[in-house]
Amino acid sequence: MLSSLSTLPAFLAYFATSLLLLALFVICYVWLTPVREIRLIRAGNVSAAVSLCGAVLGFVLPLASAIAHSVSLLDLAVWGGIALLIQLSAFALLHLLLRDLPAQIEQDHLAMALMVALASVVVGLIAAAAMS
Repeated sequence: MLSSLSTLPAFLAYFATSLLLLALFVICYVWLTPVREIRLIRAGNVSAAVSLCGAVLGFVLPLASAIAHSVSLLDLAVWGGIALLIQLSAFALLHLLLRDLPAQIEQDHLAMALMVALASVVVGLIAAAAMS
C-alpha cells in the first residue's frame, strides 16, 4: 500500500499544475473572446455554455496528452501553454471566418455554438494526437 502512495506527490503536483493551466485557459478565453460567456450563461444562454464547454474540452484533451507524455512539470507547463495558444488561435480563426459569430452566440443560436464547440474539440483532438 505504501509503495502505491509513493507517487502521490507527483500526482498532486501534476494535478495542481493542470488545474492552474485550466483556470488560466478559462480566464484567457473569456477575457479575449468578444462574447461575454459567463454573463450570458448566468442569463440562461445555452449557446454560450455549449461554446465555452467545447473550448474547455478542446483544451483539456491536449492537456491530458501532455500530462501523460510529459517528463517534468516544466514540460507539462510548456505543452499546456501550447495547447492554450492553439485553442485561442482556433477561436480567432473561427471569428475571422464567421464574422457574426459573437452576435450569433449572444442571440443563443445553438447551431453556431455547436460549430464552435465541434471545431474546438477537433482542434484539441488533433493537438493531443500530435503531442504523443
